[in-house]
Amino acid sequence: MKVHLLDGTFELFRAYYGRRDSMVDASGMDVTAAVGVLDTTLSLLAEDGVTHVAASFDTVIESFRNEMFAGYKSSAGMPEDLLIQFPIVEDLLEAAGIVVWRNIEFEADDALAAAALRWMGDVEQVVICSPDKDLCQCVVGDQVVTYDRMRRVIRNEDAVREKFGIAPESIPDYLGLVGDTADGVPGLPGWGAKSASTVLARWGRIEMIPPDPDLWEVKVRSAAKLAATLNEMAEEAALYRALTILRRDVPIAEELEDLHWKGFPNQGDRDSVLAAFGIT
Repeated sequence: MKVHLLDGTFELFRAYYGRRDSMVDASGMDVTAAVGVLDTTLSLLAEDGVTHVAASFDTVIESFRNEMFAGYKSSAGMPEDLLIQFPIVEDLLEAAGIVVWRNIEFEADDALAAAALRWMGDVEQVVICSPDKDLCQCVVGDQVVTYDRMRRVIRNEDAVREKFGIAPESIPDYLGLVGDTADGVPGLPGWGAKSASTVLARWGRIEMIPPDPDLWEVKVRSAAKLAATLNEMAEEAALYRALTILRRDVPIAEELEDLHWKGFPNQGDRDSVLAAFGIT
């Protein structure tokens, strides 16, 4: 048995920017993206071996990380017609009998990380359905993997090492150095993917990197300059890393069996769910 954990926020963004048809509710509000997530989730459930599913959303885009760093991602500048579809898509999935986690203090990725840790020992495999780099820190062997549904790419621990040149547990350090524009994490000037992966492959954690580049034991271009930047911005590097560490202590009320999708409640179907919300 496998557990599939959906990055609902990513799915909503993907549907918003990728879907071309148009659907509205009874008030005339465009709910195309929300219906798109319902449809792609149902398509996932139609695949062989997909039985236990939950979807996690950033019900409120802001989280505790915005208190840690003013530049962290927020809802500022996001399209209003996208933001208003978060509660709609959550309601649609729940009406279809799918477990939904609505995150306010935490982020969607935190709940996914917490769920993966909670159930990884109870199932054959936990599949985190998201292409986000930060979720690669959750990967454990073949037991917890990420799945990019658009590209049909599954990443186990070996694939993470091949992609980033580091172990999954070093992903927060990597993002702390390189940055993550999607989340508003700037990283350190001059540090790029190659330099970060080379140094972290040897040292693992930012704080373990020797201040003297002559002691790095790996060859990195402009090592002296990179070391100087890291030494001068050690506090910033620690903060950026902390921002990218996913929380594994998010409270999850459901038991594993609650994630078992048993079909639409009350012998309903997709059309009856949409009709209940006045969506045409």
